[in-house]
Amino acid sequence: MTLARVAARTPDGQTLFSDLTLALGRERVGLVGRNGSGKTTLLRLIAGLAEPVDGVVTHAGRVAWLAQRADPAPSETVAGTLGVADAQAVIARILAGDGGPGDLDAADWGLDDRVSAALAEVGLAGLDLARPTASLSGGEQTRLRLAALLLDPPDLLVLDEPTNHLDRKGRAQIAALLARWPGGAIVASHDRALLRSMDRIVELSSLGVAVHGGGYDFYAGRKAAERAAAERDLDAARREATAAAREGQKALERKARRDRAGRAFAMKKSEPKILLGAMAERAENSGAREGRLTERRIEAAEAGLASARTRVERGRPMDLQLPSTGLAAGRMVLTLEQASWSTPDGRNILRPVSLALTGPERLAVTGSNGAGKSTLLRVMAGDLEPTSGRVNRPVAAALLDQDAALLRSGETLLEACRRLNPGLDVNAAYAALARFLFRNAAANKPVEALSGGERLRAALACVTGGDHPPQLLILDEPTNHLDLDSITVIEAALRDYDGALVVVSHDPDFLRAIGMDRTLAL
Repeated sequence: MTLARVAARTPDGQTLFSDLTLALGRERVGLVGRNGSGKTTLLRLIAGLAEPVDGVVTHAGRVAWLAQRADPAPSETVAGTLGVADAQAVIARILAGDGGPGDLDAADWGLDDRVSAALAEVGLAGLDLARPTASLSGGEQTRLRLAALLLDPPDLLVLDEPTNHLDRKGRAQIAALLARWPGGAIVASHDRALLRSMDRIVELSSLGVAVHGGGYDFYAGRKAAERAAAERDLDAARREATAAAREGQKALERKARRDRAGRAFAMKKSEPKILLGAMAERAENSGAREGRLTERRIEAAEAGLASARTRVERGRPMDLQLPSTGLAAGRMVLTLEQASWSTPDGRNILRPVSLALTGPERLAVTGSNGAGKSTLLRVMAGDLEPTSGRVNRPVAAALLDQDAALLRSGETLLEACRRLNPGLDVNAAYAALARFLFRNAAANKPVEALSGGERLRAALACVTGGDHPPQLLILDEPTNHLDLDSITVIEAALRDYDGALVVVSHDPDFLRAIGMDRTLAL
């Protein structure tokens, strides 16, 4: 399929991208960009679910779309999600002897084999088709919806964040599926491991649309080099503009001195008028010539500065620094002694866990979906008390889940910060938010208007903004809703954090970047 000079805008008229030309064939293309850059909009255009405001999208085959999220109806079964419930009912009627002539014509006797193959392809082999879809984990539901696309293989797969909410095994299965996929695929993702397997990377940014051959590592290296070169060019253009302005000021000062000297010389009346007139004309011509040269240099410098600015991406990653906790190296932070948790009806969610954290240790908690990772974090933080065993929490701890649920819709950041830190007055709350780059009016932004990266940054500001920041941060999949630039910012901040960390993440790049000391596998 092809996109020719395509443009898209938000409902309020803001341009997301324009003049986008792209051809998609039998290849794997990764789509990256900041949250809000238009990735999902572009995927919807490619899938034929929306129309561009300008340009043409031409489909030369069948396209299948996998949205980032889809909430199943309470009565929806696995068969319903796969789209085979009606076909199954036809076969069931025939086998029961109740089928009519229409059923015999419509019967798809190869359906069971195709369903089994599709489920096996996404790691759900043997899944009961009568099971309610809502009973599956978020990651299992994503894989099930992908299996539905494979039942009638399309020419182009369009996938929006397919590995979000998946454990490492699920992520590996998606990557393996795409590696074997014989058709085309375009995938919006911040999963760096998945992006490494792409044939091309398409980036949406404030500079427009850029296409990079190769996978993520090549893209990241080239992006860093281009950003550094653009910054160097901008610095050089600023220096030239400053020098040209300084030279222009000096030229004005020289002309003023010459004019004063000329007027003083003329007042002496010791030279013939004709000579004075010729001298004045020469001075005027010389000054005009110098002025034109200076103006041209200033104009060229300003044009160069404007051009250099257009090559530097707006909204570049910012620096973020978590406040010091003062945690001593030998301080006991957390202990669990055979701590477990079960539901009131006796279902065992978390098996007994024993561990001890001392000083600024960093613990990664891993395990498949449903292994009890989030439950363990809530037990560590004190949101849940263990149903057996003991937990000792001698230092203040803060738990941030992937949705930063401690922030409430309907309140502003300033209100959230003061609710979570009752001792802060308004000015102190403004200052705490400003340290996390929510300055002035941004502090009054509604929580529900925040992007994924802003939401995590705001939550960190609120939990660390008090007089005594928590010495233990507990993070549950903190990168799930972040774009690549936001992940880089959070990685740098956590790398320099001097407190203890417990982190659940299926992103090995993230765990390596923040320097985990050990791993607890559930």
